Amino acid sequence: MEISELKNKAKRKELEEKGIHEAFVISIAVKGVIAAVQTILGFMLLFTGSIVQFVLALVQNELIEDPGDFFGTHVQPLLNPSHDTLVFGGLYLLSHGIVKLFLVAGLLRNKLWAYPASLAVFALFILYQVERWFSTHSVWLLGLTVVDLVVMWLVWHEYRRKTKPVE
Repeated sequence: MEISELKNKAKRKELEEKGIHEAFVISIAVKGVIAAVQTILGFMLLFTGSIVQFVLALVQNELIEDPGDFFGTHVQPLLNPSHDTLVFGGLYLLSHGIVKLFLVAGLLRNKLWAYPASLAVFALFILYQVERWFSTHSVWLLGLTVVDLVVMWLVWHEYRRKTKPVE
């Protein structure tokens, strides 16, 4: 190979790595925002009834406008959750949110421990999502799982890049 070809190849590789790194940072930042929302929703479910009241108001408005509304008729049965259901939902969202916030903070600060820890936690989330998919067949859950797999690949790639010996 000529020197110019080697330089072009190196330049392309550098641009590719930069793009992958930017995708990593964006995906982790989005995970952080989602984790913050999960944490807030978890607190709200545990300590207020405002989420249920908000959704109830939304559904009632939809049903007043259109009594056969798909969204309203399918969500309405969920609006009278038991106390145990609210506690479970709140703890579930709160624990997921806090764990992900902790991991996202470590990843964005380039802490090496955060990479394998994130891979392990995301893998557990994915296993749970797959198990739930078998009982629900939810397209949304399948989509979320695919996105999580892409994020895991980005985390793994970034970790490999950071731990690769300098040549």
